[in-house]
Amino acid sequence: MELKDKIVTSYVAFEDKVDTNSAIHEIRTEALENFEKLGFPTKKLEAWKYTSLNNVLKNDFSLFPNRDVAVELADVKKYFIHDIDTYNVVFIDGKYSSFLSETTHDTIDVCLMSSALSKPKYKAVIDKYFNKVAKQDNLTSLNTAFASEGAYIHIPKNVEVKKPIQIINFTTGSEVAVMTQPRNLIVVDENAHVQIIERHQSLTSNAVLSNVVTEIFSAKSSTVDVYKIQNDDLNASIVDNTYVDQKSNSVVSVHTFSFGGNITRNNLNFYQNGEHIDSILKGITIIEGKQHVDHHTLVHHIEPNCESHQDYKGIFDERSTGVFNGKVIVNKEAQKTNAYQQNNNVLISDKATINAKPQLEIFADDVKCSHGCTIGQLDDDALFYMQQRGIPKKEGKALLMFAFANTVLESVKIPEVKTRITKLIANKLGVKIGFDL
Repeated sequence: MELKDKIVTSYVAFEDKVDTNSAIHEIRTEALENFEKLGFPTKKLEAWKYTSLNNVLKNDFSLFPNRDVAVELADVKKYFIHDIDTYNVVFIDGKYSSFLSETTHDTIDVCLMSSALSKPKYKAVIDKYFNKVAKQDNLTSLNTAFASEGAYIHIPKNVEVKKPIQIINFTTGSEVAVMTQPRNLIVVDENAHVQIIERHQSLTSNAVLSNVVTEIFSAKSSTVDVYKIQNDDLNASIVDNTYVDQKSNSVVSVHTFSFGGNITRNNLNFYQNGEHIDSILKGITIIEGKQHVDHHTLVHHIEPNCESHQDYKGIFDERSTGVFNGKVIVNKEAQKTNAYQQNNNVLISDKATINAKPQLEIFADDVKCSHGCTIGQLDDDALFYMQQRGIPKKEGKALLMFAFANTVLESVKIPEVKTRITKLIANKLGVKIGFDL
């Protein structure tokens, strides 16, 4: 049986296991019908032209993995950022881990999607926001149909969350292969502020496919900072679908750090529904071997006097492949828009590949919009200069790559996250550098 057919036929059994209200049931049913019609994305679709899931989908994935596997803190401690005090929402094979988590209902709600879907006190928020910004494409529909757990975060008006929130999904893969459907809903009310760190980590040698959907609603004058750390094992693939709805005077930034995994596909979509909005999308990709990372971004400027800033840096070695497909849409009404998009790439190996497709669709006439893409190699003259001053070639290359990535790193607001990313980059480049950028 093909994976698509297996998924569709198992839906009835899944519905019997979850407790949702009638409105959510209708959303799930519609989503399943949409997935059944569309199936998995293929390279025939323009949006997936350079990324194929065929080899991943050949695995006989378990849709309902064993969820009673014990994970000790000592086994996973290195994946947390423990240098700072944080709220932690941790899932193991899609099941909430109370042992590893620290949630709260004190002033703010940092809890579980299952609670929000099933408890009456959350009903008004869920009815207002759940699945309201997520677009019903192939894999988002699949997630909407089967998601049963994830993080639910609600920050009330005028609240600044004093410590970051970490959302971590571990997969033990006790089955031959595991597919998970994490679902996160983040609602940040007027003039509120929150910082979120997100990570997915495989703890198995079996194949893993994580199909993630996160909806973020940023109300008037709110601030949301999101940091995605993608440094998984080579057996793990992820499709990360993030949808952001912004209101007037809000600022939302998403930093994506892609260093590991088999196939990584990031679909990052911003919708500016108000004036004086700022949307910030930044990323660093450093991969090797046959790894594949695809950043697919959209910023839709709907109303006037707004800004968006995209800055993605990629370093590709051996036979790795990078994709950047960034689209900016400026509506006719969105005058005085300032949209900036930049994608710079360094190929360390002549066998590495980058496919870049920056796009601007502008229907307004009073705007400032720019996009650029560069693909090149390290500066031999600069490397020679450093060697002449006693810096070994390997460390010299690393310093040049750190400098190349610094425009993204310098905008990270959590010092401990910046330190962690700097160490990950150093490890990826195989050097030890005793400073933080």
